[in-house]
Amino acid sequence: MIENTYLVALFLGLIEGLTEFIPVSSTGHLLLTSYFIGFESAGRTFEVVIQVGAVLALLLVYFAKLVDVVLRSASDPSARKFILSVLVAFLPAAVIGVLAHDIIKTVFFETPTLIASMLIIGGVVLLLVDRWVGAPRHEDAMAFSLPMAFKIGLIQCLAMIPGVSRSGATIVGALLLGSSKRAAAEFSFFLSMPTMMGAFTYDLWKSRDMLDGSAMTEIAIGFAMAFISGLTVVRWLLNFVSRHGYAIFGWWRIVVGSAALFFIWL
Repeated sequence: MIENTYLVALFLGLIEGLTEFIPVSSTGHLLLTSYFIGFESAGRTFEVVIQVGAVLALLLVYFAKLVDVVLRSASDPSARKFILSVLVAFLPAAVIGVLAHDIIKTVFFETPTLIASMLIIGGVVLLLVDRWVGAPRHEDAMAFSLPMAFKIGLIQCLAMIPGVSRSGATIVGALLLGSSKRAAAEFSFFLSMPTMMGAFTYDLWKSRDMLDGSAMTEIAIGFAMAFISGLTVVRWLLNFVSRHGYAIFGWWRIVVGSAALFFIWL
């Protein structure tokens, strides 16, 4: 039984890493998979904490660029503006995440029909935006204005509902505000760092009394797999969306959401 639990943690970590940075909702995929295979972690902490494994993969890929920005921030206004833009975009999620934490974990996370429906709706939105968005006005994710970053941050808050997708919400928001497809994905990368680290820290603190040694082992396994698979996706995604856009992810969401609803109703 223990070995099976660890295999499940490995499998869920793989799903997390493969889906965290593409606009298909990693949390939605994790929760639906957990629902159908009968896996339930204490306080749903596993599904939140292993996301940090994928974020660490992102930090590794962007480490040199981030260090350069930090070092330049003392003398370069553009570097300071970029750091501030990410913090401004993060602020709405930080506030709403704390205020709505309990309802998110106890209601939204436990409603598979809602999650599947959000996958479908988000897929339709992604297809429409990918096809009809106008010519981009912003090509550099590190040069978004502060008002634009704040608006993206507000739109990101829709992802408090699992199935919406954090990366999907930020990418759609950036596209609607004039970003290129590549810059939208890259800004979503940058914004995920404080957002996911904040969610991890707060959720781990809230669930500290529910975790035992077995839960920590499962989390470690899922965390490691999310890091490895996330590293692959980060290196691949920007070039893919630059050439092909986001339509394939919209269709994937619709197929997965529809299949989930079918089996839930069945």
